[in-house]
Amino acid sequence: MKKSSLLILSIIMISSFKLWSQVNDVTYGDGKQKFKGYFTKSGLQGKKRAGVLVLPAWMGITAHTKRTVEKLAEMGYYAFAADIYGEGNYPKDAKQAGELSNYYKNHVDEYRKRIQLALEELIKQGADPEQIVIIGYCFGGTGALEAARANFNIKGVVSFHGGLGRDTTKATAEIIPKILVCHGAIDPYVPEAQVKAFQKEMNMAKADWQMIYYANAVHSFTEKEAGDDNSKGAAYNAAADKRSWEAMKQFLKEVFKG
Repeated sequence: MKKSSLLILSIIMISSFKLWSQVNDVTYGDGKQKFKGYFTKSGLQGKKRAGVLVLPAWMGITAHTKRTVEKLAEMGYYAFAADIYGEGNYPKDAKQAGELSNYYKNHVDEYRKRIQLALEELIKQGADPEQIVIIGYCFGGTGALEAARANFNIKGVVSFHGGLGRDTTKATAEIIPKILVCHGAIDPYVPEAQVKAFQKEMNMAKADWQMIYYANAVHSFTEKEAGDDNSKGAAYNAAADKRSWEAMKQFLKEVFKG
């Protein structure tokens, strides 16, 4: 076959893949509380696909969250963005988002339950229940680590610029899922004491963990909507965004073994 024909065929296949991928809102519930997640299904056919559950930052499911889910589908995964707050409880501004996210950080069992509900929904949508990773951003990164601490039936977790604190009333137990933490080297919202406490916890828990620091990166370094002013404490960093995504891809390849 001529090179020109191969090129045309490749373009058709790429275009077709994007058309085959399914993107839709998914409503699920817990008693009277309704949730609305965001799901994408890989267009690839054949065996059951690995799944990635995405835990959003404190504002809930945003354009950034949806872009992440769609990129994961293009990589061949089933991806689902969790709704932690539920319909009727979405924050209108940063103040409300801070209050809501702090509530779940201080009520870890409730946060874990909301994550578990979304995990179950991802499986209902067709993801392989034995091949799942949870990733999270900021507040969602904290949630991903809580899923690891709770030893959910997952292969691993990835935290992007997430909080590292834990509920110190809970005993430190052995952690089974693998852990990747992508951390801004100058993130003012995660003090050095918290970093050291986290690293000590991981070692005590005999976790398979790794933590990567990104130079000149503060909080929210993957979010373009955060702007580029580091002095605000939260800002986009293109290099850190790209490098952390590549680190996640390698992590997924390792834990899914393929």
